[in-house]
Amino acid sequence: MAAFAACCGDPESALSAAMMPGRSLRTVRSDSLFDEVSARLPLFEALPPDTLQHLVTAGFGRGFLTASLRARLRKAGYRDLGHLAQSSPEAISGIRKFGPVRVAAVRTFILNEIARWLPGARDVHTEGATGTRRLGRLRDIPVERLPLGADAIAALGLAGGTCADLADRSRRDLLGTGAVMSGDVDRLVATLARFLAVAGAPAPRAADATMDAPATDAEVVAARRAALRAQQDREWEEAAPAGDRRQGGTSRTA
Repeated sequence: MAAFAACCGDPESALSAAMMPGRSLRTVRSDSLFDEVSARLPLFEALPPDTLQHLVTAGFGRGFLTASLRARLRKAGYRDLGHLAQSSPEAISGIRKFGPVRVAAVRTFILNEIARWLPGARDVHTEGATGTRRLGRLRDIPVERLPLGADAIAALGLAGGTCADLADRSRRDLLGTGAVMSGDVDRLVATLARFLAVAGAPAPRAADATMDAPATDAEVVAARRAALRAQQDREWEEAAPAGDRRQGGTSRTA
């Protein structure tokens, strides 16, 4: 369970992912800052621990993309659906061959898997529902908490407003006021993402939580995981480019 927490349920991991600069946000075209912020946040949030555990145990499941694309995910360090569910669109789209269309396909596949174990998931965990919850949290945060001076807040017409009011503005609109520079907007996006990452991170699990499951169940899960990993390794070896293979073995270290 410690490994599971490290990849799926660790608030610090979610926070680090939200603060990672990734590609320059100056090149991102979006309708609002909220789009840029959302690209830094996990595909799914507030998933119950047992649902995340199902995603981890399932590996990449059945029918998930092609063997070649699954190999690219594993080579990039992604181990299972749980890992992907807690990763951001920006991070996933950084993998070769994974543009917006494939990121959307990944999200849809994971949502379908979640819906198998979690009643109401298709209403609660759609991209739109998640975005609505996040905007609601930003409405509870006064704009004064952002790294903006009082003069800049007034110049932007945000005095007395909330972080949601800022998130609804576009980068071009903000820069057009002359009150902020591109670097300032980058910092605002990072701050908004940090606020939401902290608010959406799961509560730490009790140290003795793993004692609830019988040892026999843990052994079954471990055996199933080992079998899935062996199958995934075979798929990776078959799909990987020739240059990524070594004589008598594979270059994969993860």
